[in-house]
Amino acid sequence: MTGTFERLRHALDSAEVVVIGAGAGLSTAAGFTYDGERFQKYFGDFAGKYHFANMYAGGFYPYETWREYWAYWSRYIYVNRYMDPPKPVYEKLYELVEDRDYFALTTNVDHCFQKAGFAKERLYYTQGDYGLFQCSEPCHDSTYDNEETVRAMVEAQGFQILSDGSLYLPEGTEPKTYVPIELIPYCPKCGRPMTMNLRADHTFVQDEGWYLAAKRYETFLEEHRNKKILFLELGVGYNTPGIIKYPFWQMTAENPKATYACINYGEAVCPRKIEERSVCIDGDIGGVLHEVLKAV
Repeated sequence: MTGTFERLRHALDSAEVVVIGAGAGLSTAAGFTYDGERFQKYFGDFAGKYHFANMYAGGFYPYETWREYWAYWSRYIYVNRYMDPPKPVYEKLYELVEDRDYFALTTNVDHCFQKAGFAKERLYYTQGDYGLFQCSEPCHDSTYDNEETVRAMVEAQGFQILSDGSLYLPEGTEPKTYVPIELIPYCPKCGRPMTMNLRADHTFVQDEGWYLAAKRYETFLEEHRNKKILFLELGVGYNTPGIIKYPFWQMTAENPKATYACINYGEAVCPRKIEERSVCIDGDIGGVLHEVLKAV
C-alpha cells in the first residue's frame, strides 16, 4: 500500500492542476455520520417518539405540524452545517492542495470545504447548501441565509450553543420536539412555507451564486483542459455518478496528460481504458490523506 500512497503523491506533485470531486464518503470519513451514536446523541428523543433509525429517515417523516417539522430540521441543519466535523479530514485535504492550482466540485451540502479553508471562488456545490432556505413553491430564484433562524430554533428546544459551536443540553433537561410558531419561516414573496435549498426534485432553486460557481468551474476546466490534470475523486458513490465520477473518467480519457485518482471504501475502481493512468485506493479517506501527506 505504501507504494500506492507514493504514486498518488507523485501524481499530485507532478500535476499542474488538481480537480477535486467530493461525495458523501468524504464527509462520512470526517465524522459526519447520520446514524449510530451521533444520531442518538442529537435525535434520541425523535427516534423514541417517531421510531426512525437515522437522520435521513427523520428528514422524510410526515410530521403533523410545521412546529415539529422545523424542530427536527433545525437540529439536522445545525449539527450537519454549523458544527465542525469531528475529524480533520478536510483540513488534511486542504493541506495537500492549498499551494496548488485547484478547483473542487462537490455534491455535499455541509459547507465543510470552506470551514477547512478552501477558497469560495474555487468551489462548486452542485446540490445546494444546508445553510440556505428557499421558497417551497418556488415562486422566485433566490435563497436566504438561515443561520440566525436555525440557531433560534435549536435554542428554543432547550439546547445551549457553546462558544465552540457545539450543542449542550443541561442535565435533567428534556429537549422539546417543537419550535415556537413565530420562528417558522415563510417566503417573503408569496407567503408559502420555506424549505431547504437541497436538490431533491424540480423545485430546487439554482440562484445567482449557483450559476456563478457553475460558470467558474466550466471556465477552469476549459482554461486547463490540455494541462497535466489530476482528477482526485473522494468518496463518490453511484447515487449521482453523472456529476463527478463519469465526467472525471471521460476527461481523463480525453486528455493523455491527465491522471485519475479515486479513494473510496469498496468502490475504488476505474475503466480499463484509463487504468494505466489511474491510482485507485480502497480505504479510509482520512487515513489515506494522512499517508499521502507523509509520502515523498
